[in-house]
Amino acid sequence: MSGVQMRDVGDDGQDMRLDRWFRNNFPHVTQIRIEKLCRKGEIRVDGGRVKPATRLEAGQTIRIPPLPEPEAQTTPREVVLSDDDIRLMQDSVIYKDEHLIVLNKPAGVATQGGTGQTRHIDMLSNALKFELEEKPRLVHRLDRDTSGVLLLARSGRAAALLTKAFQAKETRKIYWALVAGCPVDAAGTIRYGLVKQGGIGVERMTCIHPDEVDATPGAKRATTDFATIEKIGTRAAWLGLSPITGRTHQLRAHLAEIGCPIVGDGKYGGRGQENMGDGWGAILGGDISRKMHLHARSIEFTHPFSGKQMFFEAPLPDHMQKSFDYFGWNLKWAPKDPFKVFE
Repeated sequence: MSGVQMRDVGDDGQDMRLDRWFRNNFPHVTQIRIEKLCRKGEIRVDGGRVKPATRLEAGQTIRIPPLPEPEAQTTPREVVLSDDDIRLMQDSVIYKDEHLIVLNKPAGVATQGGTGQTRHIDMLSNALKFELEEKPRLVHRLDRDTSGVLLLARSGRAAALLTKAFQAKETRKIYWALVAGCPVDAAGTIRYGLVKQGGIGVERMTCIHPDEVDATPGAKRATTDFATIEKIGTRAAWLGLSPITGRTHQLRAHLAEIGCPIVGDGKYGGRGQENMGDGWGAILGGDISRKMHLHARSIEFTHPFSGKQMFFEAPLPDHMQKSFDYFGWNLKWAPKDPFKVFE
């Protein structure tokens, strides 16, 4: 494609990430190319510099620099899902109305596409159109190996309102985790900052002491509340977690930093283990699964259109349920909000 183009964002682009908008409109342009064009300032929105994750609004104008011509065989293809994928997604629906869908995301399925990710919720959500023509849109993310409550919007307007609620911290998410070890305090707050370790494409976060965050290039402040629901001496604990901020791998990195890594976490298996890679992590042995034991248990928010207060819980995945049964933990013991116990 020769020459610079100026293209307006339509209603279907409301609250869509810039990189996703580009992939939808120019499927032959790679994610790496989009990131490079953003860094160089060649892609702009309403004249301003942007990042790949910038959220768009209907009516904005995107500057599109000259792009390579697509190869003849590179054409947008209709997504074709298997019967198993359709059943997986539709069986995962906890709640649905005309504006939103609440899923219990399966562990092991990425939320969005990326390097090496060809099967993900964003693609599989084509199975959730139901009576509408467009598939629902992601409002937030969960890590690939994290299961649990995931919220999707069924229109651009719903996506914009729900995203604003997340940004304004008007939603409350509670996670459950099985960790190796037990926190010194029964409840508390972790305030280590986080900075990405390595270069482009590397998603491993390093914790930074709160006093050093502002002086560390690229570091961002991060806050996690935790509360102990049950424990087995100092061997393991069932924790309730509430991320006050929403940084990449925040819960996983924070728990590893305080010496209580999430069981089965291959990237953050414990402090001082610099060479640990995927496939390792905190392992309890016995009949405890090596899969990651982190689950988005519940979400509470105000419905963007009715104003009704909404609350949803997601059942545990099988591997976590088996681990809880192994320790004799009954889910009925857990309060709806474990943090209120320590107020």
